[in-house]
Amino acid sequence: MTSVSVVGLGAMGRPIARNLMGAGFDVTVWNRSPEAVSELDSEGATGAKTVAEAFQSGVVLSMLADDSAVSAAILDPAVLTSVPSGTVHVNMATVSVGLAKRAAALHAEYGVGYIAAPVFGRVSVAQAGQLNIIAGGDSSLLERVQPFLDVIGARTWPQGERPEQANIVKIIGNYLILSAIQSLGEAIALGERSGVDGSQLVELLTSTIFPGPVYSSYGNLVATRQYEPAGFTTALGLKDLRLALDAADSVDLDLPFGGVLRGVLAQALANGQGEMDWASIAELVRSGQSGEGSPETPTR
Repeated sequence: MTSVSVVGLGAMGRPIARNLMGAGFDVTVWNRSPEAVSELDSEGATGAKTVAEAFQSGVVLSMLADDSAVSAAILDPAVLTSVPSGTVHVNMATVSVGLAKRAAALHAEYGVGYIAAPVFGRVSVAQAGQLNIIAGGDSSLLERVQPFLDVIGARTWPQGERPEQANIVKIIGNYLILSAIQSLGEAIALGERSGVDGSQLVELLTSTIFPGPVYSSYGNLVATRQYEPAGFTTALGLKDLRLALDAADSVDLDLPFGGVLRGVLAQALANGQGEMDWASIAELVRSGQSGEGSPETPTR
């Protein structure tokens, strides 16, 4: 199996497609706006005029923005009815648990294989082919698409036979990253107001009691105020926080800190930070605005 399609050529989709091309696969690409398709077409990919055309390759990796984008582009009977027998769709988007269940059911109805495979890793990680891929779905289907995932990822982490299990793990991970960013912002602001150098503080903490890529990478962004270009925007952060709160609500669980984070993100968007990196929420603490948002309590 040497043919694969990539649907969605945003900041993550383009390097995924390029890595697959570099590994020698025949890559077909589709994107809502044609400029990205033309760019990759000039590099050796085959541009598809429609999503249905992209699905003719037999294996499709899609990296779309959210529930509505996945629904509009793929969860359309006009697309799914035309898919060749034996096709597997790998949905790499961060979507809600509800959308994940709906997508799995629709794919099964039309006889299309379905794997959920959201990822951990920023654009630079995608470019290096070192994403951590969280996979959910039929293990035999996952085995079929693993050669493609091996090209774009450092490791695939199977989470079970139900696709939505992968999506909830991704949502949990992003909730923890957001929580860490808020904590880092508070800690660095406290250090700075006490005369401590923010960059030195981050180096010390991440070299001793808080090692790991989240604290080091986001800590450095906060300490140096490097929020553009965004690796992951504040607007997308709010979208993913809502996914976490909705998932918690569906299992009758309160996430008290989630209400605080929702207020922080709402204030950041009101400040015009929507397209900045989500690490920019740290500026609310620095500027004394951290209490000005609306820290709504998640409802059950």
